[in-house]
Amino acid sequence: QVQLVESGGGLVQAGGSLRLSCAASGRTFSSYTMGWFRQAPGKDREFVATIRWSSDTNYYADSVKGRFTISRDNAKNTVYLQMNSLKPEDTAVYFCAAAVPLPIMYIMDPRKYDYWGQGTQVTVSS
Repeated sequence: QVQLVESGGGLVQAGGSLRLSCAASGRTFSSYTMGWFRQAPGKDREFVATIRWSSDTNYYADSVKGRFTISRDNAKNTVYLQMNSLKPEDTAVYFCAAAVPLPIMYIMDPRKYDYWGQGTQVTVSS
């Protein structure tokens, strides 16, 4: 069984920063693709960023490129999402997800991810 636990969400003013963490346990994640998704009320879950655990290759949604940075600490089995220059439209529940290695064509598809955390709320006030 795989467990993912997110933390670090909260309330921040527009222009501020937050760092989300996702601690993984239960399996060895040396080859897993790790991703961050978000879901705002009334909207579908959308891709935010992903990192290939072994190759350190990152991909970002256009809406967050240049503002968000995904990283990982293999020794701690933890993935981070540094969010800078936050905007009110970034408000959502943020989810961490893990998948067996994915072809690039699938990395933005939440249906291809096998394990999910419970989510952490991020609220950006204007």
